[in-house]
Amino acid sequence: MDYNSRKVAVFETEGFRNCTVAAGRRHTVALKSDGTVIAVGDNKYGQCDVSDWSHIVAVDAGNVHMATNTGNAHTVGLKSDGTVTAIGWNKHDQCNVSEWRDIVTISAGWCRTVGVKSDGTVVAVGRNNEGECNVSSWHDIISVTTGDWHTVGLKIDGTVTAVGNNKYNQCSVNDWGDMLTVSAGYLHTVGLRSDGKVVATGRNHEGECDVSGWLDIVAVAAGSYHTVGLKSDGTMVAVGSNKHQQCDVRGWHDIRAISAGCAHTIGLKSDGTMVAVGDNDYAQCDVSGWSNIQQYHFNKETN
Repeated sequence: MDYNSRKVAVFETEGFRNCTVAAGRRHTVALKSDGTVIAVGDNKYGQCDVSDWSHIVAVDAGNVHMATNTGNAHTVGLKSDGTVTAIGWNKHDQCNVSEWRDIVTISAGWCRTVGVKSDGTVVAVGRNNEGECNVSSWHDIISVTTGDWHTVGLKIDGTVTAVGNNKYNQCSVNDWGDMLTVSAGYLHTVGLRSDGKVVATGRNHEGECDVSGWLDIVAVAAGSYHTVGLKSDGTMVAVGSNKHQQCDVRGWHDIRAISAGCAHTIGLKSDGTMVAVGDNDYAQCDVSGWSNIQQYHFNKETN
């Protein structure tokens, strides 16, 4: 499968890495069908001030594990012309993306932003204490995902590469193959294979990596201590910490895209509405009134 064909397969299978909806540490962001963006939740650093954004084709929300000294976040948007915009917490220059060009997909981690260019190379800005931004040598990348302190890239041949903190072997993905998508959580990494099975590596104290029995999965999302999967029939599965009911998704149906925040989970339904469960201390789950959320976007000009 060549580069462009695999891009189509990945985007159609997983909805452009669920980039029309994004759950962060304490806020939730979604892309509307008209290219505008809506957000709810903690807005201490203006990370929800996205109402004036337009011509957006993808969004992501910075995430971080739950702790008393964490929670600051930012929001990133990919525009239809391949440029990127960002707003929110910028202590580590993670929002300094205005000069990026020719970007086809983005990911917002804690204190950093990563983007994939149309030629398969990768750019990154932000905190690099653990080497999580050391991606300049990557090539043939089709998508990226960012955990707290590690960054994971999916290559066009279905293999995976990772940099950053590897304390729990969350970067031990070099033997993975035949992957359609990957998702990085706090200290674990999850991958979806083309046969609908799921693999995981890293911290497993709450069972967040217990996904080997999952079948018929079309999308995965890793939160801080939980992992969720979307099945082909539109239903959901989840494992890991359920302290905030973030895994209470078994009653969901007709879901088309998912995202896992620190301790909440969101789902986009086929009618453009949304559902959410989990930690709601900052109203990050108050999405029941949202409508006209975009299912996914594939910019054919990047073929």
